[in-house]
Amino acid sequence: MKLHRPLSPRQEALTERALYQAVLTLKTAEECRAFFRDLCTPAELQALADRWAVVELVRQEIPYREIHRLTGVSVTTIGRVARCVLGGNGGYALAATRTREPRHG
Repeated sequence: MKLHRPLSPRQEALTERALYQAVLTLKTAEECRAFFRDLCTPAELQALADRWAVVELVRQEIPYREIHRLTGVSVTTIGRVARCVLGGNGGYALAATRTREPRHG
């Protein structure tokens, strides 16, 4: 996170929205992979992938220590993901549900 913020809160919000709009233009997993590999450092990408790997296990109510054993993700990160799964903005639940839905067309 930046310590110095040259943009106003409004400008930051617009920049964040522009990022989301860019993600929405991507059509395939391969396009997303290329975009996120350009956007993120390897460590950032690994952190995102680790969090996503934990989502379904948390939704299945698997104990944190077992999730740690299965994934190698820290119990602290598992707890953070669980807080978002259980009381966040609904993004994890929405994406998890949609990735399980059969594709038509």
